[in-house]
Amino acid sequence: MHRVVIVGGGAGGLELATKLGKTLGRGGRAKITLIDANLTHIWKPLLHEVAAGSLDAANDELSYLAQAKWNHFEFIYGRMTGLDRRRHIIQLAGWKGLYAPDDVPPTEVRYDTLVMAVGSVCNDFGTPGVREHCIFLDSRHDAERLRREMLERRLAAVAEGRSHKLRVAVIGGGATGVELSAELCDANRKLAQYHHQRGPLEDLDITLIEAGPRLLPALPEQIGLSVEKELRNKLGIRVLTGTAVKRVETGCLFDAQGNKIDADMMVWAAGIRAPEFLHDLDGLESNHINQLLVRSTLQTTRDEDIFALGDCASCPLGDGAVGNTPPRAQAAHQQAELLAKNIALRLEGKPLLDFQYHDHGSLVSLASYNTFGSLLGNRVIEGWVAHFFYASLYRMHQSALYGRWRTTRLMIGGFIAKNTRPLLKLH
Repeated sequence: MHRVVIVGGGAGGLELATKLGKTLGRGGRAKITLIDANLTHIWKPLLHEVAAGSLDAANDELSYLAQAKWNHFEFIYGRMTGLDRRRHIIQLAGWKGLYAPDDVPPTEVRYDTLVMAVGSVCNDFGTPGVREHCIFLDSRHDAERLRREMLERRLAAVAEGRSHKLRVAVIGGGATGVELSAELCDANRKLAQYHHQRGPLEDLDITLIEAGPRLLPALPEQIGLSVEKELRNKLGIRVLTGTAVKRVETGCLFDAQGNKIDADMMVWAAGIRAPEFLHDLDGLESNHINQLLVRSTLQTTRDEDIFALGDCASCPLGDGAVGNTPPRAQAAHQQAELLAKNIALRLEGKPLLDFQYHDHGSLVSLASYNTFGSLLGNRVIEGWVAHFFYASLYRMHQSALYGRWRTTRLMIGGFIAKNTRPLLKLH
């Protein structure tokens, strides 16, 4: 039986495994295996909400094992460390659990078709001190660490009866940095209600730092300017554009002009790169940010048996357009849909389809304050209309994994449970 191995259970990888399991796996045409170093999945665009405490990851995470059972594929818990293209084998690291008495030794998994879908991580661009002093937002663990640290600082101040201004610097004025800054402000306002304060807590000072001339450079200029105005005037966030961070130290960072910006906590959300292990992975071609170079069929340039999708792939836009597909959730979704078709065609010995990216627009949420976006044709929207489309993005992802009826039931259950839970995760 043909063995399809997918490494990475992010948005694209999990959607692909689900689609292939329902078609090839259920029909016994292929064995579908998903490998990930986590046991559960949470949609990465929601991590800023997890970090602020406005979303409890335990309620929204998906179990890989359960999804595999429901959709006729196999799940293996493990972290990929190497590749042997000649033998069609990937290598997984050994591991030891907290309670299991025996170590799990390094293992090998055979494949006939391999799909790399390992996503991306924050790019520190080699800036001194970033790795040592900044928090990243690459995983649920990172988001929970940020949330927990902010909560503990607040609880300590309340317990000691002191007033302490918490200074948070967010580096990166893209969608992640902007949404995180707004979400932290909103969470701070909600947290005040649990300390019997009428207005927002005045002890949170957020500075949003962007190296470019404006926020949200990937979106129309009108949106970037509107968002900056909203952050400054309504949320009280200090916005610094044209400010490149050159060095980070304990409790502060320095820009290119040597100006010092003090901060108790620093979050790095500037740029992305693919995981380091992809660089020159058994001779596969990669670029300067470790992305695997792929053809229009999503096959890697040096091995037709290996595909890549999502943030870890450097993929042409298609249809003669100049440039590469942007690292967005909608791109991973579109590539997963095409790859599900291409793998089926591959098993039948038929020519593969070419990928063509369709930009359906971009949206950015400022928590409960406002939502901005652009749809097809760069039509700018804001307010409740933009918020509706923003919320629908996650529902589309859920529908791809659960189906429409189960997603509807999840929405109803979430609405009912909302009135029985705190506004924030407080533990």
